[in-house]
Amino acid sequence: MSLRNHLQHQQERMQIMEALLKQEQLLLGEGKVDGAALEAVAKEKQSLFAELEQSELKRRNAQEKLGYPLNREGSEQAAADSNCSELWQDLILTTENVAHLNALNGDLIQHRLQHNQQMLNILRDASGASLYGPDGQSKKSIPRVSSKA
Repeated sequence: MSLRNHLQHQQERMQIMEALLKQEQLLLGEGKVDGAALEAVAKEKQSLFAELEQSELKRRNAQEKLGYPLNREGSEQAAADSNCSELWQDLILTTENVAHLNALNGDLIQHRLQHNQQMLNILRDASGASLYGPDGQSKKSIPRVSSKA
């Protein structure tokens, strides 16, 4: 496979990852989170990430076979010599955008976790007792029999 084909394959996969991250962002922004949909997106992302890792390995091997060093300058020179500098730059921009979206989604998830913890704290304080034990399970009250009957 030529370097151009490797870059096109990676660009296509990165665009799919970008779309998945945008979908994840929409799901995270909804008032009621759809856990099943988020889980499906997470599985797709994981699978796509594995595919991207393999694709990057193949691209690096192709670059090395062409005699270029495995660094940014080598990648740029290999792309230039293969007449695909524009494709390389597009891939870099898409990769940077994917990284930004992924960081943003991580922030959204962290915000939701903090919000959920605050709500649990409010409920616990309102009830006067802990709702959950150290194992994360709800504490069940043990019925007591009154001996004053």
